[in-house]
Amino acid sequence: MKKRYITGYAGLRALAVIGVILYHLDPDHFGGGYLGVPVFLVLTGYLVTNQIMAAYRNQGYFDIKSFYQRRFKRLYPPLIAMLWLTSAYIVLFQRNLLNKLYQIVASNLLGVYNWWQIFNGQSYFERFANNESPFTHLWTIAIDWQFYLLWPLVMALLVKFAKKRRNIFWVLVGLSVLSALEMALLFRPGQDTSRIYYGTDTRFFSLGLGSAMAVLWPFEELDNRFTQKDGVILNWTGLATLFGMLLLMFSPLMNAQTAFPYYGGMFIFSFFVTVFAAVIAAPVGIWNRLMTNPVFNWLGSRSYEIYLYQFPVMIFFESRVSDLADHVTLYVTLYRVIEIVLILLISEITYRLFEKKRYTSEGIRYNLTKLFQWPVKLSKNWLKTAAFFLVFLIGSSGIIFSPLAKADNKDGALIKTINDNSKQQAEMNKKALESIKSSRKAAKKSSSKKSKQTSKAKTKSKTTKSKSGGKKVNQEFEKYGISQADLQAAQKLQVTAIGDSVMASSSDILHQLLPHAVIDATVSRQANVAPQLLQSYAQKGELQDNVLIGLGTNGPFTDDEVKQIMQIVGPKRQLFWINVVVPTRSWQNQVNQQLQALTKKYKNLTVIDWYGYAHSQSSWFYDDKTHPNNVGQNYYSTYIVKEMVRASGSN
Repeated sequence: MKKRYITGYAGLRALAVIGVILYHLDPDHFGGGYLGVPVFLVLTGYLVTNQIMAAYRNQGYFDIKSFYQRRFKRLYPPLIAMLWLTSAYIVLFQRNLLNKLYQIVASNLLGVYNWWQIFNGQSYFERFANNESPFTHLWTIAIDWQFYLLWPLVMALLVKFAKKRRNIFWVLVGLSVLSALEMALLFRPGQDTSRIYYGTDTRFFSLGLGSAMAVLWPFEELDNRFTQKDGVILNWTGLATLFGMLLLMFSPLMNAQTAFPYYGGMFIFSFFVTVFAAVIAAPVGIWNRLMTNPVFNWLGSRSYEIYLYQFPVMIFFESRVSDLADHVTLYVTLYRVIEIVLILLISEITYRLFEKKRYTSEGIRYNLTKLFQWPVKLSKNWLKTAAFFLVFLIGSSGIIFSPLAKADNKDGALIKTINDNSKQQAEMNKKALESIKSSRKAAKKSSSKKSKQTSKAKTKSKTTKSKSGGKKVNQEFEKYGISQADLQAAQKLQVTAIGDSVMASSSDILHQLLPHAVIDATVSRQANVAPQLLQSYAQKGELQDNVLIGLGTNGPFTDDEVKQIMQIVGPKRQLFWINVVVPTRSWQNQVNQQLQALTKKYKNLTVIDWYGYAHSQSSWFYDDKTHPNNVGQNYYSTYIVKEMVRASGSN
């Protein structure tokens, strides 16, 4: 029974790791692929709890010390190897990532990295400039470690006080539901979700459901429990739950920046995984057999290593190919294939080095002694030890001296600009709304006067306009290609703007040029959240006659999402959509071509061709070739304003 159970779950792990890799390689087409992580968590909960409960049933106690030792020997060596190998690469080739490296390594070794990410503002979705961390994905390893450390103690209390299996089961189900409810209650539309995405408490429901299944469905008690009729029921149950899993895993509905995953979507997926895992464990039916094959067995047995190395390989590789930014779209499929091959190759090597071979302290000391013996006797073992030692020295030097390293000045400037602008947005928007309300009241009051008074008011207005026309505004921006007439016209333009980090990096300049603009821009935003945001502004009466959207940098959008946006904007408002410069992502041309095509369908949609204006101006961008630098931000803002003024006829 044990062999069947292990092979079947290797297949389930294989599906999970495939989903995770596809998500990170191409999140626009595999929006729910990150759900591979709950698969790992459900299985962890089931395996650990099953082991604990079996020990209590068979021998009346659980050997916690032995459990900790096994977990340490199984999981720590590959993790340590990945941390030091990645640190060595950073020292040699990407030193802009040295900042806080010692904290990252220490928090991973202590198993609290997910909380370090939360308290240090390390957003899972905040991937801009050249500052993306190769360690971001290790939050789930930290949750595993916390579970391994605390769960034997929790189960000891449940066994002692809840006693009956049924009582323990319902306690675990209750804790899982509470965890899912906490996730839903903490979710705030439009705000960064890292706290609930990383949190051990808000992610417990996957572990809890797996643990509850282990209490109700212990695999060693499943033999001779089922009839042939039960097998048919299990077959259909497995098909339904697997279909539900795959549907959610590869569905845009489960995009991690939308509301549904946090309002029960992840919980539903974890429930499907739990039921499917129970079906696989049963000794009847076809699913264990179907999930057992050489490919799945290979992927499943190496799933830990594949998960560890996916981020470092993708980030380091893409930082190299970004030098081919102007041509990279021609090679998207090729470099993705190369990335997958590299991930699998490195995973296989590390699996053979650390999984199949167990290292003891005595063996390590012996190999180090041989390494420094003179004369040197070259051998395969000596070369391997020398390579290990060299990686250890280089990686350790990076970790030790990382407190002296400063964040990359260029990337740090972008992050600081976005953070500063984000803090100012609310106050600037408040002033803009007050100004808009005042101008509307004045216009309404003016229109209610008698015709003679209105005529006099108009004459006075013309005189005032004539005088104010001589007063120049924002003259410092004229050198960026915008006329004084356009700058003055922009002072009256009323705008509601929705954007991502590109717009957020320039929102202070946009506010200066457009004092009557409400700007809502934040990092990692995608177009699927725009309808909800625009509807919220419309309900509050704050959706202006001119709507500006700067979305598409983080992924493409669907025609249905655009349709929803256009319905909210309505035919009487003018919608301006800024196209994208994101040459290192496959969707750049797709987004820009789609926007251009939509102008034929919607007469009040104007595309601001930022790509055509700026894509050849490399000096305007940070190293990621997407976010405008301090010079590019001026060109970005003035170009947008100029195009809006001219298209709206305000000049």
